[in-house]
Amino acid sequence: MASKDSKKGTIRASSTAEYFAKNLQQVGFSSPTKAVLTTLKEAVDNSLDACEENGILPEIRVTIDKKGRGSLRNTDQIMIRVEDNGPGIQQRDVAKVFGEYLASSKFGKGRCSRGQQGIGISAATTWAMQTTAKGVHVITKTAKQKLATSCRVQVDLKHNKGHIKDKKDVKWDRPHGTLVEFLIDGRVQMNGEAGILAFLRSNVLVNPHLTLSYQILDQKPVTIERVSEDVPRIPEAMAPHPHTMKLGEFLAHARLFGKISAYEWLKTAFSRVNEESIKLLKQAGVKKSLLDKSLHELKEADFKNLFIKIQDTELKPPSTKTVLSIGEEGLAKSILRLGDVDYFSVLTRKPTICDFKPVQIEVALARLSGKPGEGEETVQVLRFANRVPLQFDKASCAIVKGITSVNWKPYGLRQARGSLPYGPYIVAVSLVSPFIKFKNASKETVDASDELVEEIRRALMQAGQRLGRHLRREHKEAILENKIQHIESFAPILVEGLVRITESDESRKDRAHKGLLKILGRETREAEKDLEVAEDKLKKHLKSRRKRLGHVALMLEKDEALEASEKENGEAESGELDDSLEDSTQADRVKKKKSAKKKAAKAAKKRAEKKKAPKKAAKKKAAKKTAKKKAVKKKAAKKTAKKKAVKKKAAKKVSTSKKTAKKKAAKKKSTKAAKKTAKKRAIKNKSVKKKR
Repeated sequence: MASKDSKKGTIRASSTAEYFAKNLQQVGFSSPTKAVLTTLKEAVDNSLDACEENGILPEIRVTIDKKGRGSLRNTDQIMIRVEDNGPGIQQRDVAKVFGEYLASSKFGKGRCSRGQQGIGISAATTWAMQTTAKGVHVITKTAKQKLATSCRVQVDLKHNKGHIKDKKDVKWDRPHGTLVEFLIDGRVQMNGEAGILAFLRSNVLVNPHLTLSYQILDQKPVTIERVSEDVPRIPEAMAPHPHTMKLGEFLAHARLFGKISAYEWLKTAFSRVNEESIKLLKQAGVKKSLLDKSLHELKEADFKNLFIKIQDTELKPPSTKTVLSIGEEGLAKSILRLGDVDYFSVLTRKPTICDFKPVQIEVALARLSGKPGEGEETVQVLRFANRVPLQFDKASCAIVKGITSVNWKPYGLRQARGSLPYGPYIVAVSLVSPFIKFKNASKETVDASDELVEEIRRALMQAGQRLGRHLRREHKEAILENKIQHIESFAPILVEGLVRITESDESRKDRAHKGLLKILGRETREAEKDLEVAEDKLKKHLKSRRKRLGHVALMLEKDEALEASEKENGEAESGELDDSLEDSTQADRVKKKKSAKKKAAKAAKKRAEKKKAPKKAAKKKAAKKTAKKKAVKKKAAKKTAKKKAVKKKAAKKVSTSKKTAKKKAAKKKSTKAAKKTAKKRAIKNKSVKKKR
């Protein structure tokens, strides 16, 4: 019994592939409809990343077709084919790319990219194996190959490895590129926010350098040409920031650097750690002897102490150089490919730090010309994370929460409280960051932190203000048009009535008609002047930018001309003030009132100073004159004092020279007398000696 129980209770380790094979719903394969879209998404993302990393302008062809009835209930066998002009895949890497989970060239690099973990395309291969037992068919060719490599890849679930079958060399007309074919069970959803068309058009919006061709089922093939010839700049990889790590990650990171000292490790292995940071660590209590030790000599307690000290030390926030944006120009050119757009507004915010991670928000608002009325439908929301469309779980996403937090009524849109606005508009929000916090492994929705939602809200408010100015201008134009129509419709009736009453002739009738038009036209003169000024400014701006932006210049310059004209009339300031007051909280209003009071007090002080300015100026002039006179007197006194000092010095020199001369003469006399006495003594001594 014990042996049986022990056999039943044995613990077996499962591979990563086995886990995901039993939990494919976690990576986007929760239904046949989502399976088709997720497979297409993973293939397109891989193609775009491969082209951009090698500086190639991407050309992608997508074909989706039904091949028969699926093995699952209420499904069809769907063939998904994605072909690109990328660099191709090395033969040794084909099995890893399509058949091995967590095999990626971008994992942990700390920069913006569509895919990082290496899960999605392997999950698509697993779904194809489970539903049709065929895996994925791959044709790939690098620039150095004469013939392309054709093979079928399957996943070895027990060992998490890819197996290649039916490998052979084939002729292919492309110089380089990759073609993948997935035969899976699924259902094709064409329209709607979660449809295939929405996914493809969304990719067109955030990739202006992409040429996309697609044919879905029995529809006609469609080709959307690129509008930009610039390949996106690949952002720099960034070392991890100490404040974004946990203790276990900190220890694991140390094991990657061998026997270098802790001092060198901190400086080279982390971002925003420099000499000043290490000085702060020393001041916080980290000993120099600990920093001089090599990493393999440090104990776990030392690492823990060092980690705690770093967390308590103030460091610069992470760098924003790792952020990759689309740019306002690229968005402006690309948004016209979405359909008949009669107005759009694009905005790219500066990179900022949210939740201690670099983030950049880009917003595009577009109005579809085919639907002039607001209608009962909410706006179409396009969400992007690192230029990848998000099409599921919309309600809990940070982007949608940012949209619903904005009060759109001041900008001319109808909106119920706490919901999306209504109207024939497209609201596209792109979130770019090397560390996006998703709510699940399938990357369907972004976690809604307060800082991130606030940054999205600010970007939307800026774009909404531009939209509001445009709608106000349209309202003015509509009023002017109504007045002109009123004149044109009622003027002939009034003139004919007056002619009948006065029994005038036709010439008098014509003159009366013209005069009445002039009289009634006085009401519209001001509006006409404003429109003429705005049109003149539009022409000037269009001439300067038409060469650079082409057909997009008209809409861009129209928006800028509106801002300039309304600033002259004072309308832009009042409109923005009203919008900001309605959207701000009570605390913001109090702050604004205080700042307004301070500004008023400063203005009053300036006015008082201006009144006192003439008197102060006169006093200053008089003071300057007296100061000059005093300075002149001081200079003269200094000169006389210098002359006296020179004379005194000369007199002293003369007196001292006389005294020294007298002393010398006295010395000479004394020396002569001494010599005479010495001679006399010598003579006496000689005489005495002779006598003896």
